[in-house]
Amino acid sequence: MPRIPFPSRLGPMDHHLLAEGTHRRAYEKLGAHPMVAGGVAGTAFAVWAPNARRVSVVGPFNAWDGRRHPLRPSDAGVWEGFVPDVGPGELYKFELHGPRGELLPLKADPYAFRCEVPPGTASVVHGLGDYAWGDAEWMAVRGRVPIHRAPFSAYEVHLGSWRRRPDGGYLSYREIAEQLIPYVRYLGFTHVELLPVGEHPFFGSWGYQPLGLFAPTGRYGTPEDFKAFVDAFHRAGLGVVLDWVPAHFPGDAHGLASFDGTHLYEHADPRQGRHMDWDTLIYNYGRREVQTFLISNALYWLDRFHIDGLRVDAVASMLYLDYSRKPGQWIPNRYGGRENLEAVAFLRRFNETVYAEHPDAFTIAEESTAWPMVSRPTSVGGLGFGFKWNMGWMHDTLGYFASTMLHRRYHQDELTFSMLYHGTENHVLPLSHDEVVHGKRSLLGRMPGSEWERLANLRLLLAWAFAHPGKKLVFMGTELGQTREWNHSTALEWERLDQPEPKGIHDLLRDLNALHRARPSLHEGDCESWGFAWIDCGDRANSVLSLLRKRADSRDATAVILNFTAMVHRDYRVGVPFQAGCRELLNTDAEVYGGQGFLNPGRLRPEPIPRHGHGHSLILTLPPLGAVFLAAEPGDEA
Repeated sequence: MPRIPFPSRLGPMDHHLLAEGTHRRAYEKLGAHPMVAGGVAGTAFAVWAPNARRVSVVGPFNAWDGRRHPLRPSDAGVWEGFVPDVGPGELYKFELHGPRGELLPLKADPYAFRCEVPPGTASVVHGLGDYAWGDAEWMAVRGRVPIHRAPFSAYEVHLGSWRRRPDGGYLSYREIAEQLIPYVRYLGFTHVELLPVGEHPFFGSWGYQPLGLFAPTGRYGTPEDFKAFVDAFHRAGLGVVLDWVPAHFPGDAHGLASFDGTHLYEHADPRQGRHMDWDTLIYNYGRREVQTFLISNALYWLDRFHIDGLRVDAVASMLYLDYSRKPGQWIPNRYGGRENLEAVAFLRRFNETVYAEHPDAFTIAEESTAWPMVSRPTSVGGLGFGFKWNMGWMHDTLGYFASTMLHRRYHQDELTFSMLYHGTENHVLPLSHDEVVHGKRSLLGRMPGSEWERLANLRLLLAWAFAHPGKKLVFMGTELGQTREWNHSTALEWERLDQPEPKGIHDLLRDLNALHRARPSLHEGDCESWGFAWIDCGDRANSVLSLLRKRADSRDATAVILNFTAMVHRDYRVGVPFQAGCRELLNTDAEVYGGQGFLNPGRLRPEPIPRHGHGHSLILTLPPLGAVFLAAEPGDEA
C-alpha cells in the first residue's frame, strides 16, 4: 500500500510542551483527527507511548491487523501516522508492543472523543467537529455576577436513572434535556450537576470509574447530542456543572493500565498506585505528561462543551498518601509526611489553569477532611478551588435528624458546630447521591417518627439547608420524598407526585428555591462572615434555632426560626431586627406542603421588648417540625 505524505500534526513547540507537561490543549494534537493529507481524506492518529517498541492503529478497516498501519515514533514519546480512507464512525484501537517486544492487549485511545457503546471497548473516530452553539447570550453574561455572590442551587442528576423509557431503556441526551429543563426550571434550580458523563465500562460505577475521559458516554448519544444538551440548558438560563474524576481509573485491560507495557499513567508501587477501597489505579501526578492529560481534559469540557463548573471527585483521596491505608501500606513523602505533595501541586496547577483560561467558570472540591484553605487562592497557599463541599455540615445535619425528636435537645451542637468553621471556606451544602445508597436508605427513610413526622422532618431538613449559608445541592428524588434508596438501574419514583404529601415536598423545594433566588440576603453572603448571624442558638430545651441572613449593608435581612420538635411552640418570643412590621415569607407547615397549618398570617408587628440582642421582638407560633422565614414589610429597614 503506498504511503500518503503526512506532515506531523505536532510541531516542535507541541513536543516541547508535552515533555514539559504544560500543553494545555493536547487533545487538539493527540488522538484521532479526520483530515485531508496529500489530497486524500483519512484520519491522523497520535498516541503517547514512550516505552513501546512498536505501535500500530488497528480496526475493521485493516481487519485488526497491526502490520497494516504502523505509526512512526516522534519526539516526546509520541507515535503518529495517517490512515487514508478512514473517517468518522470507524472503530479503532492501538496495538502496542512493549519494551521487550511483547504484544500487549489492544488499547483504547486515551484521547478518543467518542467510544463504542459498552460493553464494546473500541474507540470511535470522531474529531472535534463544529457545533453551532446557540448559547452566546448565556456565555456572555454567566460570569458577570461572581458565582460566590449569586444564587446557586444545583439539582444533582444521574442521567441514566432520572427517567427511563417505558421499556426500561435509556433516554437520549436530547430527550433528557427536553424533559429535564422544564422540570428544573419549575423547581427553580439555577444549575444541574451531572454525575460523570465520561465513558465508563461499568455502569454501576455511576461514571466515577471512567476510561474515556474525553468521550461523553455513548449510552445516551453522540458528543454532538451532549453539546445540544448543554446548549439547551444554557438557552433556558440554566448552568451545567460536571463531576470530574482525576483521582483514579479502573484497571481494565483496554484502558490506561500498563499502557505501553510500563506503569505510564499510574504508579508502579501499589502502595502509591492502587486505591484500596475501589481497587482502581491512582494517577502519577508527578509525571508531567499525566498532568498534561488531566488538565487538557478539564479544559476540553470547558472549551468544547461550554461546561460552567467542574466538581472534582474524591479530592481527599488525592491529598493523603495514607488515605484508607493501614501502617505499612503507604509510602511517606520526602519529608516523612502523609501529604501527597505531587497531588497538591497538580490540584493547584489545575485550578490556576482553569481560572486563567475560563475566569467565568468555577471549580468545586469534594473534600471531606480538615485540609486547610481548599477554596482559597493558590497565591496565599490554598488549593485554589472556588468551592468546597461541606461534608461536615452534611454528616452532622443528617446525624442530628436521625435522632428522635425527644432527644434532640442533647444534640443541638451538631447543628450549630458548622458555623464555627464556616468562614474558613466557600461551602456547598450537599444532600448528594452518596447519602441515599449503600444501605443508608433514602433521606425520607432516614427520618424518625410517624409517616407525618418523617415527611415534616424532610421538609425541615430542606428549610435548614436553604437557611444555612452556603450554596445548595440536592440529589434527584429528594423532591419526591423517595421511599427507597437510589438505584442506578431504575427510574425515580415518579408516581409519588400523584400523592399529596410527597407533592408537598416537591412544591416546598420549588418555593425555597424561589425565595433563595429572589432575596439577596439568602445568597449574597453565602461565603462571607457578614451574611449570617445567630439570633439564638442556645434554646436546647425547646430544640429551636433562630438566625438571620443578611446583606453587606444590612438591608433585606431574612429571619429564620426552626422548631426541631414535633410540638407546637405557641407564644414563642424571638428578637428581630424589624421595627415597623414584618411578614411570614414561607412556613414549611403550610397545608399546601402537607403540613398542619400552624401559620403566622398577616402583618406581624414587633414590640419594643428587647430580646436576643435586638431592641424589638415578636410573638410567634412555631409549627411542629417546621421552619418560618420572616422579612420586613416593604419600607421597613432591617
